[in-house]
Amino acid sequence: MNQILQILSERRGDLWVALLQHLQISLVSLLLAMIIAMPLAFWATKHKKAAEFLLQVTSILQTIPSLALLGLLIPLVGIGTVPAVIALVVYALLPIFQNTYIGLTGIDPALEEAANAFGMSRIQKLCKVEIPLALPTIISGIRTALVLIVGTATMAALIGAGGLGSFILLGIDRNNTALIIIGAVCSGALAICLSALIKWLEHASVKKALGVFAVCLFFLAGSGIYQAVENHTETITIAGKLGSEPEILINMYKELIEDGDAHVKVVLKPNFGKTTFLYSALKNNKIDIYPEFTGTILETFAKKPISTSGLDEQQTYQKARQLMKQQDKLALLKPMAYDNTYALAVKTSFMNKYHLHKISDLAPIQFQLKGGMTMEFIDRSDGFKGIKKRYDLDFPVKSMEPALRYQAIQQNKVNIVDAYSTDSELRQYHLSILRDDKHNFPIYQGAPLMSLDFANNHPKIVQSLNKLAGKITEKEMQEMNYEVNVKNVDPGKVAHQYLVKHHLIKEN
Repeated sequence: MNQILQILSERRGDLWVALLQHLQISLVSLLLAMIIAMPLAFWATKHKKAAEFLLQVTSILQTIPSLALLGLLIPLVGIGTVPAVIALVVYALLPIFQNTYIGLTGIDPALEEAANAFGMSRIQKLCKVEIPLALPTIISGIRTALVLIVGTATMAALIGAGGLGSFILLGIDRNNTALIIIGAVCSGALAICLSALIKWLEHASVKKALGVFAVCLFFLAGSGIYQAVENHTETITIAGKLGSEPEILINMYKELIEDGDAHVKVVLKPNFGKTTFLYSALKNNKIDIYPEFTGTILETFAKKPISTSGLDEQQTYQKARQLMKQQDKLALLKPMAYDNTYALAVKTSFMNKYHLHKISDLAPIQFQLKGGMTMEFIDRSDGFKGIKKRYDLDFPVKSMEPALRYQAIQQNKVNIVDAYSTDSELRQYHLSILRDDKHNFPIYQGAPLMSLDFANNHPKIVQSLNKLAGKITEKEMQEMNYEVNVKNVDPGKVAHQYLVKHHLIKEN
């Protein structure tokens, strides 16, 4: 409980921003779903075959897994709020359409005949008879859709749309239960409050209902105008992948840029998502800079396979820099010193028991191995695929989120995991890295990635960020990660302390 209260105190501003983002995404999605589903239901009451078809279509749409739907939308509309809203609207169509249709078709035919006898037009009958009678059922569908939207909107954080899901993802990544609880409880509380509001509207007067609707529109319009005004002021948006290390790095970028030019406004988007999401965001000008690794560029982004075997650090960087420039017109600045490469890690006690020092030593005991590895590592040619081929190893592996694989090896559910050489968990859980004696893993040096146009138009920023070139050792990076993940020190504070200590900026 103390940890929850501490996080609420330290991240109060972040929580309000996430809550407002979540509310905005949820309300926009609900209103759009109502605008689409309700008129269709009104029309479908007179077209029975079309109604059955629409019910089937909306039912099928709701069965699509949210991650799969987001993955399908990203190539079409990019990342951020737009694909998140589209996905949420898709999920909300069924309950609103179904309940509206059932409510309207369940009205007593005698009442319909009475309305016709009074000479009511189609619109008059709909507004004065059918909708008031069907309203409880319609409201029930809207409430169901709203709860579904608020819960599913936590997935929006995976594609850079923000919301309360950012707290949940951060908690999973850092193995911080308090962050997960805060995100989940706030999301649940928001769903309960909005559901209660809609329930109240069921019995409220038309004037009060219109007042609430106007407030919602005012909130959405106001936030939209604010964002539009903000967009007219030049800001530098720096994003980072999930985890403490990217968050530390982007805080360093921010301080270096602002130290070099006091008139520049920098906005940080930590825990923005997976590698491909950031890459897509950069190419679509949703963000301006993010830290990437030379090995990732050659192994993941190259449209044609590039061999990294035998390349040293400088050669790897030059190939990555040239590839980004030619393929996507992106600029990769000078890299830092440390090599955050992939690795295979086991408990130190396990290593001593079987006299393990390098990956080749695993061959005699491979039938005793149980792996827990990230999905990305399992699927990469320079990851588990390469390990199996180059070392002639094959043992069962379960795919896990990064933080969960460390919990699994700590609890002896697995005995070997993939890791990054700077992970704080190596120290925290007393794990040892096995030497890559056949050089399966390429060099992974981090460097700022941006568009060529941005680099050419902002030479001061390039100059400021290049101060990190050749800086930060693996030991230093692991220690900084440990400070954030284990000691719960704010990433911004850790970044600031490093920059001051190494005279890259002056102490404020």
